[in-house]
Amino acid sequence: MNLLRKIAVTVFAVPTVFAFQSHSAEAEAPARSLAPYFAPATSSPKAPDNEGFIQRWLLLEPIKKPIRSNTLFTDTWVRSNLTTEYFPDQFTVVPHNGDKVTVAGDELAWHALDSANYNVKLFRFAYGLNKQTYGVLFWAVTVVDSPREMKNVRLAVGSNSASMWWVNGKEAVDLFGDRRMVADDCVSKRLTLNQGRNVIRGAVINGPGLSDFCVRFIDENGQPVKDLTVNLEDSGK
Repeated sequence: MNLLRKIAVTVFAVPTVFAFQSHSAEAEAPARSLAPYFAPATSSPKAPDNEGFIQRWLLLEPIKKPIRSNTLFTDTWVRSNLTTEYFPDQFTVVPHNGDKVTVAGDELAWHALDSANYNVKLFRFAYGLNKQTYGVLFWAVTVVDSPREMKNVRLAVGSNSASMWWVNGKEAVDLFGDRRMVADDCVSKRLTLNQGRNVIRGAVINGPGLSDFCVRFIDENGQPVKDLTVNLEDSGK
């Protein structure tokens, strides 16, 4: 009898112990953060990194897209979904940090950020803000200042997964299909950077899996263009 009573007490005590451990784990869970992958963009102009990759971007919080598989990402599907207007002035606006848009009832904010890496980790951006990380569409905008007119340069992009990119309002690079991010995966035709302000705009879509991108300009010899600066203080003008 004593043995049965001992077993009963032990069995009924187990859920209490688990419940206590579960609540303790929740209480001790660290708050999510954009660090160490991102830092707020400063007011000082920022040059590309040593390999020419652009690290300063305005990123819009992710737009939810019900995507179960990346096999959807044919050229027709991607072009249709990434050229759909989700918010006003989508293809012309250069927002300020903190500006907001509403998409399908969700209020989404723009964030001016410096990436700690050559690639912009969109999954970490969404995760750090407690936003949906899978089945999402990201918009990215930056303003590149060129010290002179630069002819015959190319925009070189890698993305996970599919994406489309525009330079000064003109479509420049398309990456279709389910793909991993590889530097210079696709490059544009030869284009001209204006002296002064140039706007780069991109949309990256992904279902399951991680999301990121990397962008730089390369010259006719395939070498990175590094004498550029990014300054988002004048964005919105």
